[in-house]
Amino acid sequence: MKHFLDDNFLLESSTAQKLYFDYAQDMPIIDYHNHLPPDQIASNKIFENITEIWLKGDHYKWRAMRANGVNENYITGDASDKIKFQKWAETVPYTMRNPLYHWTHLELQRYFGITDLLNEKSGDAIYQKSSEIVSSSSCSTRELLKKMNVKIVCTTDDPNDDLKYHKQLANESWGVRMLPGFRPDKFISISNSAYIEKVQTLASLTNRHIQNAQDVVIALKERIDFFHDNGCRLSDHGLNHVNAVDHDVDSVNTTVAKRLNGEVITNAEAIEYESYILDQLGRIYYDKGWTMQFHLGALRNNNQKLLNRLGADVGCDSIGDFDQATTLSKFLNRLDTDEKLTKTILYNLNPRDNEVFATMVGNFNDGDTPGKMQWGSGWWFLDQKDGMVDQMNVLSNMGLLSRFIGMLTDSRSFLSFPRHEYFRRILCNLIGTDIEKGELPNDIEWLGHMVQDICYRNAEEYFKF
Repeated sequence: MKHFLDDNFLLESSTAQKLYFDYAQDMPIIDYHNHLPPDQIASNKIFENITEIWLKGDHYKWRAMRANGVNENYITGDASDKIKFQKWAETVPYTMRNPLYHWTHLELQRYFGITDLLNEKSGDAIYQKSSEIVSSSSCSTRELLKKMNVKIVCTTDDPNDDLKYHKQLANESWGVRMLPGFRPDKFISISNSAYIEKVQTLASLTNRHIQNAQDVVIALKERIDFFHDNGCRLSDHGLNHVNAVDHDVDSVNTTVAKRLNGEVITNAEAIEYESYILDQLGRIYYDKGWTMQFHLGALRNNNQKLLNRLGADVGCDSIGDFDQATTLSKFLNRLDTDEKLTKTILYNLNPRDNEVFATMVGNFNDGDTPGKMQWGSGWWFLDQKDGMVDQMNVLSNMGLLSRFIGMLTDSRSFLSFPRHEYFRRILCNLIGTDIEKGELPNDIEWLGHMVQDICYRNAEEYFKF
């Protein structure tokens, strides 16, 4: 019987172990999409205790605690940090076979050297020990990133952001680069409640009078130029699905004018506008040499009561069953036909869409850029062992795993970077198992090189940061 979370965790053969320890383990990390707060990196924030850095804002843990019958006061309410941690400690044993159980203990080991299992009995001692470490200078935000061998982090930023923290860090040499990521969702979804305010701020920033859709595009182009000058080479879009209906410029101009005037617009008008904006942004990204990302398929904010009380991103989102293929194909094909399709990464949340996305990216590779069109790593509800294995198996069957740009955290937590280790162990075990079964040749040098490519070098070459 193997011990839990020992050195060979998830590595089921000597071949898998050799691939991991000789090739994958020491590769640097490019975390090309996350939601880390730039201000906390710039200020090199030191957290007061383990709850502040580990539980606050972590909707994965919040969701598990609610499922375990923990009152909201001990999750997002007024309870003390120590009591909140104790409630999490009591929950952890009930998360067995959920990825949270693995992640929790990986993070305790890698950051704090704690090998005890977290539970009701050990909670108090682990709280004290980890909080002492967290509140020291060795656990400042920058030190935590360096500890995990992170070389680049790409944050997720609103087009109206002044990027002052990115500018600050651009002038400092500390071993990690923090680059912005352009996330224009609130300008794409014209029906969202923040649209008018966002456009008004955009108009002020660009010193433009925005009256129609073309004005919005011109102003966003100016912000893209600003982001580019500050190191940005990535956009990201978190949408239900991609809209790509035929659009008329005069029609979408009228729609924007109506919306800015406070008038109600129809669903058809909103879809036409979104189709126009996405098409125009895609062309701008191509001209700038950016990569565009699409995170598709989340059904968000299902719990109105908690949305009203706490806001968005509090653990009340789920997998949606949106139609993806037809409009996504039309969107990509339109850009490709006009020689304006830039490097693209697609992420699906519904596992039923695995083969859809894996085959969709294969339609638009151009024979010039290796791996130009990427099907991204298992995302959100799929960034666990089964989801990662399924994603890599489907990608292997329908594309080139060897050109895959690998893992990212997509996280708000500074303690989430062992997820890269988790991914690397799963990758090495997958390939090692094939070698052991005689389904791949025992060419460790080549396959080890391939593992290193997937862990780091493919992303380094792909993004050219």
